[in-house]
Amino acid sequence: MIPVTTIGGYLGAGKTTLVNHLLRNAEGMRLAVLVNEFGALPIDEDLVEASGDEIISISGGCICCAFGDSLTAALTSLSQLSPAPDHFLIEASGVAIPGSIAATVELIPDLRKEAIVVLADSETIRSQAANTYVGDTILRQLADADLVLLNKADLVDQSTLEELSCWLAARARDAQVLPVTHGSVPLSVILGTAGRLKEATRSPHSDQQYESIVMRPDSVYDPSALAHQIAGGGFGVIRAKGHVRNRTGERYLIQTVGRRSETTPATEDGADGLVCIGLKGIWKPDALLTAVGAASNS
Repeated sequence: MIPVTTIGGYLGAGKTTLVNHLLRNAEGMRLAVLVNEFGALPIDEDLVEASGDEIISISGGCICCAFGDSLTAALTSLSQLSPAPDHFLIEASGVAIPGSIAATVELIPDLRKEAIVVLADSETIRSQAANTYVGDTILRQLADADLVLLNKADLVDQSTLEELSCWLAARARDAQVLPVTHGSVPLSVILGTAGRLKEATRSPHSDQQYESIVMRPDSVYDPSALAHQIAGGGFGVIRAKGHVRNRTGERYLIQTVGRRSETTPATEDGADGLVCIGLKGIWKPDALLTAVGAASNS
């Protein structure tokens, strides 16, 4: 099943910058970006190889598709391409409710809904949320989020950033709030890393703020309980994704984003293991490794 990530956030929050960053750092993945219209998402010119009526071809095997009012038709059509995209990114309009878009994805066979990522402008998010006309939309966007990227973090001071993070945490209750600048965040934080496991037990990302560990438990008594423990155990894990087997050998896909977790039976083959990502110096990878070891042996 092709995973689908929804990217939301109000006008000017930085969705275009984030998408261009992901396309520039696709790491060999074939990404398909779906937008309402091409004009709403100006792909950097040096990335574009060819442009047609409905699809823009982007370097590295990625594509951009305008879907207008026919998101379901576009997703169905693109999923039938050969080779198929590795991952879909849906860039919602600035006034769209991303949860509604993600709900549409769940109705389409062969697609799997993944995280809802919502961008918030550090300078304007609180005033926008208080606005009589658009505030309700912005608060609903935040409430849908699995991960909130507090963008343009370099434009406010540290005390303001801390206040904003607390304010957002109260409005996006199950989400992780992650301050970023220019939409710069590792691909693995947004899209996950299942099937792309590295042999290193601990490795830094290109952005030195982040660190990842790879865990390979032999078997797990309860994969769902393990996912819940990773997400809610206070280890500071931003993103986790991978496959584990239970005691009878059945394989499960585990995903966490912030404090939300999901466990589903796995159908595809690939390496077993969990990749967990956190902020360097803040999260607790050693405690996480100990907890997962205990969970796999219990």
